[in-house]
Amino acid sequence: MTPTSTAPTRRHALATAAALVAATVLPNAQAQATWPNRPLKIVVGFPGGSSPDLTARLLAEPLSRALGQPVVIENRPGAGGNIAAAQVARADDDHTIGLMINGNMTIAKILNPDTTYDPIKDLTPVSLIAVAPLVLSVPASVAESGAAYIDAARAAGDKWNYGTPGVGTVAHLGMELLKSRSGIAPVHVPYPGNPQVIAAMLGGQVHMSLLPPGLAMPQVRGGKLKAIGVTSAGRSSLVPEVPSLSEAGVRDFQLEIWNAVAAPNSLPKAHVNKLASLLTEIVRRDDIRQKIFSQGWQVAGTGPEGLARRIKSDTAAMGEVIRRNNIRP
Repeated sequence: MTPTSTAPTRRHALATAAALVAATVLPNAQAQATWPNRPLKIVVGFPGGSSPDLTARLLAEPLSRALGQPVVIENRPGAGGNIAAAQVARADDDHTIGLMINGNMTIAKILNPDTTYDPIKDLTPVSLIAVAPLVLSVPASVAESGAAYIDAARAAGDKWNYGTPGVGTVAHLGMELLKSRSGIAPVHVPYPGNPQVIAAMLGGQVHMSLLPPGLAMPQVRGGKLKAIGVTSAGRSSLVPEVPSLSEAGVRDFQLEIWNAVAAPNSLPKAHVNKLASLLTEIVRRDDIRQKIFSQGWQVAGTGPEGLARRIKSDTAAMGEVIRRNNIRP
């Protein structure tokens, strides 16, 4: 009898296995290369003309060119952006992402346990787009500046108040954190939005507020408000003429507002990485950087890992403020 050769059989088996692997991998690779294959939707939880809306629209055109598909903005205002964030968290079409602010991606569930999504479990970080400090703003008639103002506020105790655009906002939590760091004790007065806060300060009903630089500085430069300090660790290039609160003697205090792009957890990692790479490249372009700067923001342009670190640190810091002060919406 002639011995049976096993070489052709092994070669055939290997070829069959390779073909099966290729049949599995190639469609996946092709799907990743051709994604997105229809319009990409960016959901924004605030109305047209708001800061998050302006940022999203600034990103939409260059992102559309890079992806080769239209990028559509959908405004879903309400609940401080959480309605839109919940929509993004539930999306399963692989073509929906969101432009969000701090709270939507950090303390939403801690602040309100009834929130219908969990930012940590249901959202995937894509890119931290831009950051900005807040400006501790007071009426222009205030005589004190810097440390002298903090001393006066400390002496006033709860006879002074502060205004915010609502319970649980960054301005509210930030002021409660500032109170714990500085020993001041003003009473919280919530308003529907920052325009009403500014109007109340101009009218003498509110003693102080933490405002975004894009809103505070036109009033300061117009002589209607006074800037005591910014909440960044040092002076900010957005408002270099304004000292930091650390220069006024407030130690261990740093606070920034930010906006970021997030995706539902169901979006494949390859698509997340593709978006992150493109967004980082877009926001670091000189023309886009300058436009973002003119809106009162400093470009961050980090990838998923950088945004995840910011989410973790902010969740810890603001979560502590919420629990310590028993803050509820």
